This record gives sequence, C-alpha cells and structure tokens, in this order.
Amino acid sequence: MVLTPADVDELAEEYREREPFYPVEREQQETLPRVLRRGEFGRRDAEWVVRWYFRRHLGEQSHAERRVIEERFADNPFGDVLEAITAAAEDAVTSDTGDADTTAPGDADDRDLEAAIDRLTALDGVDVPVATAFLAFMDPDGCVVCGAREWEALRQAGYLDRSYPDPPTVEEYREYLSACLSIAEGTDRDPWTVRRALWRLTADDRDAHETR
Repeated sequence: MVLTPADVDELAEEYREREPFYPVEREQQETLPRVLRRGEFGRRDAEWVVRWYFRRHLGEQSHAERRVIEERFADNPFGDVLEAITAAAEDAVTSDTGDADTTAPGDADDRDLEAAIDRLTALDGVDVPVATAFLAFMDPDGCVVCGAREWEALRQAGYLDRSYPDPPTVEEYREYLSACLSIAEGTDRDPWTVRRALWRLTADDRDAHETR
C-alpha cells in the first residue's frame, strides 16, 4: 500500500473530526516550538508534552501506568528539564520556525538525534518514545513522535518490515522517522499531517478508508 495525498488528507481529516486532543494539540504545535527552542517554557509546558504523549491513547494504556510516569517526570528539578530540552533542541532541530533567534542549520545530516535523545532520556520519566514527543514539538518539520500505533500503521502499509520494538532504539527511531518523512515528501504534506493520518489508519472506530 502506498499512501497517496488523498489518503493522507482523508485520514488527517478523520483525526481532526474524531480525536478530542486535536484542538489543544494544534494550538501547542503553533506555540511550543519557539518556546522550547528558546528555553522560554515553564514546567507546565514540559509536563504537558509528557501528558499528551500518553493521554492521546484514551484508554489504550492504564491510567495508573501513565500517572506513575507523569509523576516521575514532574519530580525532575526544573533546571534539569530546562537544560535538557534546550540542549536537545540545539542538537536536533534543523528547520526554520521563521524566528531568527530559533533558526537552526537546515541540513538534516548536521543534526545529532542520538545526542538529543540521550539528553532527554537522562530525565526521569523519559524514554525514547517520550523523547520523540519533545523532538516533534521542537521541530515539527523535521521530527515525528514515535509510538506503537504509528509504527504499526507504517508496518501494515508496508513502510516498515517489523513490529514495534518496545521501546525503540535511536537507530530504530531513525528508521521510523525516515519512513514518515518519505511519506511527507512523496505526498507533499507536512510531517504532523502524516502522523495524524497514520494514527487514524489503524483506528478501531473508523467507518471509512479501512486499512488495506
């Protein structure tokens, strides 16, 4: 199965219509990149990214499990959180948000995803998937959040050849990211739109465009 621009648009529209987190997610997508890169965010902004990663699943993960992780993250000294996120942005961000103070090198080969993820996973409550959530909000044009649901959609569509590694390594994340960015380039859609389409591709409540 090759995802076409029409496929991505239809699935992304389903996401907008059906996923309750979409409005606040879209709002944060517009505001977080700049503040994360500049180090102008507060504790609640950082905690929101962790909550968003788990709570978008709406019942697919136990409430108790995600609360433990959220509380572990909240216990990090904020100075450590601030340092880790801003340093990770310097390592990994390549796209231009339109703000001269936050512009990073434009060549994806220049970025160091491993260093960025290492900085983020040094924080309590952050593993590679949660780190990719931070990367996705830091650099919405160059990074995509990685989770089991998105990975499985790529596998079912033939873009990945193995099941979700729980959790993925940095190299496995690179493989996943390459597939997502390839779809974005091939369909002329932005990576966030592709991610939303992948999320809906394996949704149980879809009444149209069933996985082929």
